[in-house]
Amino acid sequence: MTGTGDPAAMPRKVLVIGLGNADRGDDAIGAIVAQGLRGRLPADVPVVARRGDMLSLIEDWAGFDALVCVDAAAPLADPGRIHRIDLRGDSLPKNISLTSSHAWGLAEAIELARTLELAPREIIVYAVEGGSFDDGAALTPAVAAAARVVADCIVAEVGRLQCDSIEDLPDA
Repeated sequence: MTGTGDPAAMPRKVLVIGLGNADRGDDAIGAIVAQGLRGRLPADVPVVARRGDMLSLIEDWAGFDALVCVDAAAPLADPGRIHRIDLRGDSLPKNISLTSSHAWGLAEAIELARTLELAPREIIVYAVEGGSFDDGAALTPAVAAAARVVADCIVAEVGRLQCDSIEDLPDA
């Protein structure tokens, strides 16, 4: 920070959101990671766990420069496999199917927010391939192990995002 009061030289406001239903097996990954981040991030970085209506995410991230999300993905290769997706200017890849038991998922919420110019300028998604999404199922061992890795990655990611100033963000 330069101390000039110039808003462009201020650190980014970062939000972390963990998505998923804790009662549906590997869909709980976002909530588990959010819980694992408590006390590991700077006090000015909120960590939110959400399940249900993905459209409410647009309100959650209002006023933030950068967003880091964690969500479960349908398995492509191996349960527990982690995908880091940088959405600066791109959409979520078509081959990554983020799970949602609702009509609107994270991808749709991001695209709507972008269309309405309400999305943070930088969005990073950690999608973890799940293997079991049954009601009442426990987190599988592979996804539980991935949750610890993703939490560590997010700690580093938030550090990177906060070190850069708003002026370093790409244009929306």
